[in-house]
Amino acid sequence: MKRLAVFASGSGTNFQAIVDAVKRGELPADLALLVCDRPGAKVIERAARENVPTFVFSPKDYPSKAAFESRILRELSERQIEWIALAGYMRLIGPTLLSAYEGKIVNIHPSLLPAFPGKDAIGQAYRDGVLETGVTIHYVDEGMDTGPVIAQRAVPVVPGEPIEALEARIHAVEHELYPAVLRMLLGETEQQEERIEKNGSQTSINQRV
Repeated sequence: MKRLAVFASGSGTNFQAIVDAVKRGELPADLALLVCDRPGAKVIERAARENVPTFVFSPKDYPSKAAFESRILRELSERQIEWIALAGYMRLIGPTLLSAYEGKIVNIHPSLLPAFPGKDAIGQAYRDGVLETGVTIHYVDEGMDTGPVIAQRAVPVVPGEPIEALEARIHAVEHELYPAVLRMLLGETEQQEERIEKNGSQTSINQRV
């Protein structure tokens, strides 16, 4: 069973979805660490309730990104972490972690990348008036949401709906899709392509393990 760390900065709903999938036996992972860069974030409370160890830090306490990433790397190494899942972690990953976990860091983003990268992706899509947005899971590289896509699922934008309704539907897809993709990535069997089908929707996953 692979050892997984989740990085998060906010409320932690995707963290909770991953925890719940592990508890249900749907995600064969040992969720061994939460890394959070915002002391006081709600995700820390979630981790405490779920008995997930945490490493919480404030970047301003370190002289550089390399310095705090080196500290994170020490925590990851001590816990023998094999994969990292970013779940609302609001910082770009730097060379220190990228070199140590090449091809083993994934992120979830609430748009159909490459459309609407960066912050407020749902708001960007809503204001742009597109008819379709969605969720992307991708490998992490040095850029802002630029890594190779692993999986995407579309979410239609209903004309005239409030943005809160669109947000709720996107989050529902996130909470289903992320654990499912992590299950494929962390699984023991080699596979070139998997299809996750639920309620008539289809998501392609191009994967090399």
